[in-house]
Amino acid sequence: MQLVLFDLDGTLIHSEAGIVGSLRHAFERLGFAAPPLEELRRWIGPPLRQSFPQVLGDDPALIEQAVGHYRERFDSQGWAEHEVYAGIAELIESLHAQGRTLAIVTTKMQVQARKIVEHLSFGRHFRQIYGPSGDGSHSEKAAMIAQALSDFGVAADNAVMIGDRHFDIEGARHNSVRGIGVSWGFGSREELIGAGAQAIAEHPADLASLVRRVPDPV
Repeated sequence: MQLVLFDLDGTLIHSEAGIVGSLRHAFERLGFAAPPLEELRRWIGPPLRQSFPQVLGDDPALIEQAVGHYRERFDSQGWAEHEVYAGIAELIESLHAQGRTLAIVTTKMQVQARKIVEHLSFGRHFRQIYGPSGDGSHSEKAAMIAQALSDFGVAADNAVMIGDRHFDIEGARHNSVRGIGVSWGFGSREELIGAGAQAIAEHPADLASLVRRVPDPV
């Protein structure tokens, strides 16, 4: 059995509108000016509790208020503000038909990720969704990948992690899992190469062959 792990935002779905809109809502509710769009895009991927301190400082209570305001908008409308990248649905259907075990590893809260995935036409093919709990625990990619390997009883050399940010690749490397970057997400090619991606897919169709044999590091 081969285990194929996918990131969600920037890998399977283009979710900028929902995430950025919810971030701006949080800043507005707190009376802070939101950072420029280019900076907010870099917040797509890492946990919110790591990103908000960049603007709000290290006040835990204020950070929790920001997270709460973010969820307020995201849970009501932001979760639906996304588009599936062209070619992803066909890729997932193909990998499933080949008998590969598919799962999602995301820093989006698990309950939010599950709601999104359940509404995707191909969402039923994912055996498990790994994401942080409501209090922000279990938010590190490396720990979630390790949990997936354990849950499915798969050796690291028979698994692959696919994502658009350095967190995905670093989490894979931490577990001796092959890491494949994708060029259509929120991270740059340089970021993925610097993190040690073993390959970078330019189009979802490229992943069909890359999950079978990952070439030497880029």
